[in-house]
Amino acid sequence: VALETARDMIYARLAADTDQFLTLAKFRSLRRLWARIEAACGLAPKPLFISGETAWRMLTRRDPYVNMLRATIATFAAGLGGANAITVLPHTAALGLPDAFARRVARNTQLVLLEESNLARVADPAAGAGGIEALTNELSTAAWTLFQEIEKAGGVVAALQAGLIQSKIAAVKQARDANLAKRRDVLTGASEFPNLNEAEVAVDAVAPLAPQPAAKAALTFAALAPIRLADAFERLRDRSDALLKSKGQRPAIFLANLGTAADFTARATFARSFFEAGGITAVDGPGGTDPAALADAYRASGAAIVCLCSSDKAYAETAVPVAQALQAAGARHIYLAGRGGEQEAALREAGIGSFVFAGGDALKTLEDAYTHLE
Repeated sequence: VALETARDMIYARLAADTDQFLTLAKFRSLRRLWARIEAACGLAPKPLFISGETAWRMLTRRDPYVNMLRATIATFAAGLGGANAITVLPHTAALGLPDAFARRVARNTQLVLLEESNLARVADPAAGAGGIEALTNELSTAAWTLFQEIEKAGGVVAALQAGLIQSKIAAVKQARDANLAKRRDVLTGASEFPNLNEAEVAVDAVAPLAPQPAAKAALTFAALAPIRLADAFERLRDRSDALLKSKGQRPAIFLANLGTAADFTARATFARSFFEAGGITAVDGPGGTDPAALADAYRASGAAIVCLCSSDKAYAETAVPVAQALQAAGARHIYLAGRGGEQEAALREAGIGSFVFAGGDALKTLEDAYTHLE
C-alpha cells in the first residue's frame, strides 16, 4: 500500500478520563507525534482524525450519577485537546444496558459543551500555556521512546507476543492500584463519600447474548483485560449488600466518640467515610469520657467492631481506659482514627488493634475488617 494511501486509512482513538490536564496534553501530543511520523515517511503534513472516548475504567457502579461529572471533565479535556469526535459512555454503562435517559444525558454532555461552552470555537486553546506545553513535551518524549522500543522488538504484534506492552501496562496498573487502595486517587462515591442508602438506578433489561465459539486466532498473546478502578471497593460493597439481604442488616462499626463534639467530629467524619466505603455502617456514639458509659453504648449499638474517634489530646487522656472497657465489653477489634504516635505501644497493649489514617492502606484495612466481623 502506498504511504499516502495508507495514511488515509488510519485514524486514532484515545481514552479521556478525569485527569483533565493529562487528557488534554495526551490529545495534543498525539498530533505532534503523528506529524513526526509523517515527516519520517516523507509525507506532507495532513491532519489526523482523532476520536475520543470517555474511559471505561473511571466508571463506577456505586453513586453512578457522579459518572456524569467524570464524563463532562473527560469530554471537556478531550475537546480542548483537539479531538475531532467524542463518544461519551452513559453514566449507567457499568451497571447494564443504559436506558433512554442515560443515553440522552451522554449525548447532551457534549452538546452542552459545544453549544454553551463553545468548546469547538478555538483551535488549540491550551497553546502557550506553560504547564500544558511542558506536559505535552514530556508525553511526546516518553511516547516516542516507547514507540522506538516497540519497533526494535519487531513491531506491535511481536511486542505483544513477547509480553513487552503487557508488562509495562501491568507496572502502571500496580502503581495505580496502590494509590487507589490508599485513597490518594479518590473515587467519589466509591472510595470516598459513599452513600450506603443510594436508590437503585434503572437500566434496560436485556437477555444476555449466547457465547459464540471463538475463531482460531492466527496470532496469540496475553490479553489486556478491561478494568474499572472502583472494582475492589465495589466488591466490598457487594459483600455488604449480600449480608443485608441474608441477615437483614449491614455489618456495623461503633464510633466511640471521646470528649466533646469539638474533639471528635473531624475524625468521626473521616472514620464514617472510611468504613462506609467498604459497606460497613458507622453507628455514632454519644460522646463522652466515661469508659463504662461508652462500653454500654457499644453494647446497645449491636456492632461487632469499634473505632475510637477524637483528638490526640483526648486520646492521651482517655483512650487507654476506654479501649480496655470496650475490649471487656466484647469488641472483636478496636480501631483508632489517627496515628498511634508516641502512645502506640500503650494503645496496642490496651487492646487497640489497628490505626486508620489518611494515606494508609484503606482497602486492606477494610478487607481485614470483614475477617473480624465474620
